[in-house]
Amino acid sequence: MGAALGKRRYLFSDESGDMQCRAGGQVSTYFAVGTLLIEEGELARLRSEMAALRDDLAWSDQGLDSCFHATEDSYVVRDRVFDLLQQFDFRVDVTLLQKNKAQPHIRRDDPTFFKYAWFYHLKHLAPRILHAEDEILIVAAELGTKRVRKAFRAAIEDVMHQCLPFRVKRSLAFWRDESDFALMAVDYCLWAVFRKWERGDELNYKKVQDKIKTEFDLWQYGSTTYY
Repeated sequence: MGAALGKRRYLFSDESGDMQCRAGGQVSTYFAVGTLLIEEGELARLRSEMAALRDDLAWSDQGLDSCFHATEDSYVVRDRVFDLLQQFDFRVDVTLLQKNKAQPHIRRDDPTFFKYAWFYHLKHLAPRILHAEDEILIVAAELGTKRVRKAFRAAIEDVMHQCLPFRVKRSLAFWRDESDFALMAVDYCLWAVFRKWERGDELNYKKVQDKIKTEFDLWQYGSTTYY
């Protein structure tokens, strides 16, 4: 018998918090990266059901200005989205970096900090979700500058070469937030996790808690702070 074929998977990604490493009232404590892993058939269902929800909300005079976005949506819209997300089979993983624990060489500029965050997120995650001969499409919400996109791509390539002892076919895409409902879904899930860590608010986190497979505090055992 021949070797078993791998699976085709989709990994949608997002970030939360800012990358400003300084003390300040409007600066986040953490920077977080998150991913949503979903299989092909379930992705089709998610896209279809979220499109139907958008239409239903519009008919109920809750039309969106652009797309679902957790920080901007009304309570009514947000509750409907979280209720819908509970019905799907996907996993979410989040890596959090407490920024005042970042050593100076890590935070010397945004692309360096960004690459570091994504490298350790994927290093932690990839061996858990990928198997020999899998295919994975990694979709990032559009990432501003070319330097940041280059850092993201480099982090993925480094992890694939250093952390996986087998072949995984991967493709990378940068899509606008409003272009895919799965990007909106990961935005919602990451928002819920981030509010839990930043504000101690678990109201919406509890609605998707069973989807959150890992919350990895990268420097949880570090005691040195730099500001």
